[in-house]
Amino acid sequence: MGPIQNLGKYQLRQTIGEGTFAKVKLAVDTTKGQFMAIKVIDKKMVLQSNLKHQVKREIRTMKLLHHPNIVRIQEVIGSKTKVYIVMEYVSGGRVLEKLSYSRKFEEREARKIFQQLVDAVDYCHHRGVYHRDLKLENLLLDNKGNLKVSDFGLSALRKPGNLLSTACGSPCYVAPELLANKGYEGAAADVWSCGVILFELLAGYLPFDDPNLLNLYKKISTASYTCPQWFSDAQKRLIKRIFDPDPRKRITTQEIVEDPWFHENYVPACGYECHEKNLDDINAAFAGLENETAGEIMPRSSSFINAFQLIAMSHDLDLSGLFEEQNENKLKTRLGTKNTKGDTFRKIEEAAADLQLSVERSNNKLKMHSGQKITRCSRSSFHLSAEVIEVAPTHCVVELSKSLGELGVYKEFCRSLSSLLTEASTVSPISENFENGIPRTKDGSQVDSKVLRGYSSS
Repeated sequence: MGPIQNLGKYQLRQTIGEGTFAKVKLAVDTTKGQFMAIKVIDKKMVLQSNLKHQVKREIRTMKLLHHPNIVRIQEVIGSKTKVYIVMEYVSGGRVLEKLSYSRKFEEREARKIFQQLVDAVDYCHHRGVYHRDLKLENLLLDNKGNLKVSDFGLSALRKPGNLLSTACGSPCYVAPELLANKGYEGAAADVWSCGVILFELLAGYLPFDDPNLLNLYKKISTASYTCPQWFSDAQKRLIKRIFDPDPRKRITTQEIVEDPWFHENYVPACGYECHEKNLDDINAAFAGLENETAGEIMPRSSSFINAFQLIAMSHDLDLSGLFEEQNENKLKTRLGTKNTKGDTFRKIEEAAADLQLSVERSNNKLKMHSGQKITRCSRSSFHLSAEVIEVAPTHCVVELSKSLGELGVYKEFCRSLSSLLTEASTVSPISENFENGIPRTKDGSQVDSKVLRGYSSS
């Protein structure tokens, strides 16, 4: 046990959890003698990473929720360098840890956890809160074996019926509509994740899992899974209704509650109306440091994409074709590069100059053409467009598209640009060089994992 620190009436003790920007400390409320969990967030790191609004949204959302199966926030305290989120202490550990020990849950216990999960999710949805990252890692158990849903860092607060746009969550748990890069219903997406959790509790393994991302997302998009032989017919029927690839036909939380298998020994949990009006502690906790760090914070471009969008950009991994028709008459190639956005544009212009192509620039796009007109004796006109998409400040993806001209010229341009991009960085032709679903460079090394991490927006 480390040294005890005092935070008002709380005594902070050992670390019981740790992440990139935060640690979770076991604490004691000295006025009540009660154990608490206090999440200690490094304020400067959050501000420098432009995550202030995300953290504030998580706190604000959790203050709106008061349900026996959701981790409850007590208060928020701020110092000059830290934000302290005081939460109830859940002593039973993660569901994932218990599953790892027992291999799979007995039907009675799995049903109880699933019932409490659906109750908590249904309560959230009625308050316009969509979790968007439901998985075993975010499910805790108290000392009586009751479920507590945690980690609302990717949650969204929307009116029912409003579509969400940010594809986020954990790959094995995401609903197929998130992979289509379109708007989606938060409630239906959460229900899918609940179904993955139910399957995992009963089977001891995930329904959709594959080391190859292409295969994984194809399985999810077509709801391709196999139930183990010990699943009952009632379990199979419920899971099938949850794993409907069409979110409009997917079973809802209310319909799940009415399912005969679910309803057995069901004791509904009662949530509370919680109209949290006092957000002063949240604003105060983040005050005082914005001006000090304003010059250090790297502006985040609106063109940043997240991991799901990056995966969908590859022709081989483009799953939008499962939902809409593709234009087969347009040739496309994508190149990944460890160059800044400005450097990438300059290299594209240099490659165009080598082939004597005229260049017109508009925002993030370049249009290149030979400037010749097509006649009966000349068919050498060439039209090419290039779009630069920023994945991170020093990682970009170039999408090339040829609408007119000879294929040989197009290939020559691609080779020239690839060579130029490689001069200052390692380039990965994303659409042509995947191994086990992971983009790799020409020498076979894996692309920096930071490129594949989500850069999610609200």
